[in-house]
Amino acid sequence: MTEYEAMLAQADLLYDMDDINQALDEMAEALSRDYQEQAPVVLCVMNGAVMTTGHLLPRLLFPLELDYIHASRYGDKTVGGELVWQSEPRVDLNRRHVLLVEDIYDQGQTLAALRAYCHEAGAASVRCACLLDKIRQDKVGTIPEYLGLTVPDRYVFGFGMDMAGYWRNLPAIYAVREPSS
Repeated sequence: MTEYEAMLAQADLLYDMDDINQALDEMAEALSRDYQEQAPVVLCVMNGAVMTTGHLLPRLLFPLELDYIHASRYGDKTVGGELVWQSEPRVDLNRRHVLLVEDIYDQGQTLAALRAYCHEAGAASVRCACLLDKIRQDKVGTIPEYLGLTVPDRYVFGFGMDMAGYWRNLPAIYAVREPSS
């Protein structure tokens, strides 16, 4: 068994694909109601939200443009640090309605920076659809307008989110098991 297989074997399953699909269906229903007439720019926040975006898009039956944005505080670490910009969107955001698709609302620092970036680029509105909401007391910025599932304040991975660079491909969401006291 590799080190990464051992990580998975010791993790706790939080949500399976049925749970994720139900949350995405509910988010898509709200998004369809709110964006039906707006032809938004959907920005996938890389790399973590790639699976959420890929599963959400076929549920959105209205015109939209897709692009991505890549800024991270984590890199290959499990604790956030300074925000590092990797890529800005190519679509002009000026006077457009922007929907950021994020994997997890953790502390909110990255999301606050992404929202500020979009507003500075002239976006008419900026909202966020986020698959996971981590239970924390130290959050900053605006809460995502569309939230899927709640997770405890533990390191989570799977469904686009990695553990030491691995397991983004899992069709479920896991939490690293906390050491017993």
